[in-house]
Amino acid sequence: MKLLRSVFVAWVGWSPSSWRSVKPPSPQIPLREEEFVAMEGSVAELRTRPPLVFAGECDRLRGRIAEAAVGKGFLLTAGNCAEALGDGGDVNRIRDDYRLLLQLALILTYETGLPVIKMGRVAGQYAKPRSNPMEERGGTVLPVYRGDIYNSLEFDAANRSFDPKRMLSVYDRSVQTANIVRAFASGGFADIHRLHAWNLEFVDRTRAGSSYRELSSRVDETLRFMRAIGADDGYRSRFTDAYFSHESLFLPYEEALCRTDSITGDYYACSGHFLWLGERTRDLKGPHVEFLRGISNPIGIKVSEKVDVDELVELVEKLNPLDIPGKITLITRMGAKKLKKKLPELITAMDEAFIHPPLWCCDPVHGNTITSPFGYKTRSVDAIMDEVRVFFDIHRDMGSHPGGLHLELTSDDVTECYGGDWESGKLVEFEDVSQRYKTKCDPRLNAEQALQIAFGVADYI
Repeated sequence: MKLLRSVFVAWVGWSPSSWRSVKPPSPQIPLREEEFVAMEGSVAELRTRPPLVFAGECDRLRGRIAEAAVGKGFLLTAGNCAEALGDGGDVNRIRDDYRLLLQLALILTYETGLPVIKMGRVAGQYAKPRSNPMEERGGTVLPVYRGDIYNSLEFDAANRSFDPKRMLSVYDRSVQTANIVRAFASGGFADIHRLHAWNLEFVDRTRAGSSYRELSSRVDETLRFMRAIGADDGYRSRFTDAYFSHESLFLPYEEALCRTDSITGDYYACSGHFLWLGERTRDLKGPHVEFLRGISNPIGIKVSEKVDVDELVELVEKLNPLDIPGKITLITRMGAKKLKKKLPELITAMDEAFIHPPLWCCDPVHGNTITSPFGYKTRSVDAIMDEVRVFFDIHRDMGSHPGGLHLELTSDDVTECYGGDWESGKLVEFEDVSQRYKTKCDPRLNAEQALQIAFGVADYI
């Protein structure tokens, strides 16, 4: 296999830097020639830094995704829309976000009986794709904010300019975040016997929180019974794997952290376990596809209603020419109505084209983004749940496996999405979205809204 892989990569002429020769360059990497030159020092420095993740971890994740693709597991990806350099090393924030991920996974595991792969949008989600290159405020026009790896959210010429040293800061922050999450995952915090310690402040105040408390009590009773009869595997229940994902957008950073596995000779993007292509970067002839086609990490592809079915098949073939199970995850994001029309066609095409079809994952947040009359981007919890229901209904009708859920969320008590716990009165009205609107880019579900979604998904799996 090592020889086959090496011959194959050499034959197609791939290298970690071959994306640079793709013309025309992507508008999502808007670097002028002098900025590329200025960037090379940071790229060279990053090449000397240790990897954030390792090949064996990526392979283990790919194997678990392969199981989920055939109905033997479920992939849960959740986290912030965009990480901020100012948040790096904030142990309390990272703990609370990770605790919410554990809660969501517990709901899905208990209600479905399936092992849940827990993967955070963390330790690398510092770049954001943008539709418009410039932003205007009060007559002043400046480059748009593209994530903390590129520039700053502050609206002035100095902060909106590209700063290559940010790449090094992003790496340092990502290392800190990854180390903190790994410590929680392996140091006892993720111990299922401590699940009551995962409760957030709202658990006693909302219907979704109360439902979680009742579920955790049932799980606790089950664990006590298992311990009493000697059936509790105390070691395995105290630890969990920690996986990190982000959109593979700023390719100079990805190239700099690409490494060759000493055992197999395969290339891995060691900036994260799981990298995905977005709506603006899945061009078959674009630099992002060129980079991702040569790495061995599991790869995600965001799929909207705009995708051409034949082109998607060709893209999957290009990224996974050896039809390796678990290599590709298709993440649909188009809203309930458009999903009804498009998803059956996509499922049929994948089943016909591949022996090992990709994992199907639902991203119900991005396709339901609207702008309120007050100028804030927001999302409806009801619309999000509608897309989830359609996603699972279609897969059930077609006999395929709905294997994952992808959410933008935060443990903070934000009001960026509207709707919520209607029965308890704990909800965000449409006109109240601006009250606690803290996101740097896209609106996120708050913790109780995320729990509601998890309970709703569990009913459909």
